[in-house]
Amino acid sequence: MTPTTPGRTADALDPVRAEMLRAARTDAEALSARAATEAAAVLDGAGAGAAAVLDEARRQGEADGATAARDLLLRARREARSRILSARREAYDDLRRAIADRVGELRRTDDYADLRGRLERLARALLGPDAEVTEHPEGGVVARAPGRRVDLSLTALADRALDRLGGEVRVLWEP
Repeated sequence: MTPTTPGRTADALDPVRAEMLRAARTDAEALSARAATEAAAVLDGAGAGAAAVLDEARRQGEADGATAARDLLLRARREARSRILSARREAYDDLRRAIADRVGELRRTDDYADLRGRLERLARALLGPDAEVTEHPEGGVVARAPGRRVDLSLTALADRALDRLGGEVRVLWEP
């Protein structure tokens, strides 16, 4: 073996160091390339996953929006129907009050005494000759017999006449 001097030892290791450095750089470049490839794959996967999540969220949002729109439309239809029925009820009640007012005016006519007499005769025909017949405060009569009662007041007669019209009265407020 040849003696070496300290400066020469370093020179003798230069090729080993250079090879190790070259190998380390090659490994580092390969590792860096693999890391870049893996990172790109992860990013691609994440992008595809994000796109899938976004598509699913969009579909779910559209479905939720459609459901909400359907619910809103249903509520609006119910509200509209409720308002229509309320307006019809109000129109019917107004009609009933107007008829009751007009029928009540019969009490102030010259023919009322004859009408009252006919109503009293009808009450006795329905309940018997011993029925107790009294004048109703709003006009007409009310008759009672044991276990039975008949209301021939002017408002009751008007209500029954209006009820007999049934659905025909709707023509007054429907288009």
